[in-house]
Amino acid sequence: MQRPEAWPRPHPGEGAAAAQAGGPAPPVRAGEPAGLRLQEPSLYTIKAVFILDNDGHRLLAKYYDDTFPSLKEQMAFEKNVFNKTSRTDSEIAFFGGMTIVYKSSIDLFLYVVGSSNENELMLMSVLTCLFESLSHVLRKNVEKRWLLENMDGAFLVLDEIVDGGVILESDAQQVIQKVNFRVLQSAKEQIKWSLLK
Repeated sequence: MQRPEAWPRPHPGEGAAAAQAGGPAPPVRAGEPAGLRLQEPSLYTIKAVFILDNDGHRLLAKYYDDTFPSLKEQMAFEKNVFNKTSRTDSEIAFFGGMTIVYKSSIDLFLYVVGSSNENELMLMSVLTCLFESLSHVLRKNVEKRWLLENMDGAFLVLDEIVDGGVILESDAQQVIQKVNFRVLQSAKEQIKWSLLK
């Protein structure tokens, strides 16, 4: 007989829904409440990434799910997160059922948001990659003025790290190479079109 720990995680259609439909449900572990189940692993790790200035105003933000569907809800969330994190020295916060990792640099606050059960190390690797990549793009001046002057580069960096909530890359050197390649391709296209005119 298999030990209970070796049973696979429930897949969509298993568990309570399957039990209602008459199908088998994985056994409940001893001492585990009947409704408690491990969540199915997902590639959709990141809920949001945003950068605020030292007054809590949005400079850059991307949301990858519908947790905060409207701009008003997003801004309220950002303000609450900023108020909770701006005066602390820690790097991780739990707020509103979400795990938030953050880092400050001169007059910027960088945030990466995941679900409450998300691995903090995964989120931290995204934050570190974002900071190191921006540091390279902004020539080691990770501050508001330089970010505003290089916003297109900042969005390129973010797009190479996260796409639709899925982590694509967590190595800053790889991100920088991909961003440089995209910039070079764009420059070639511009030259091509200027020669055709």
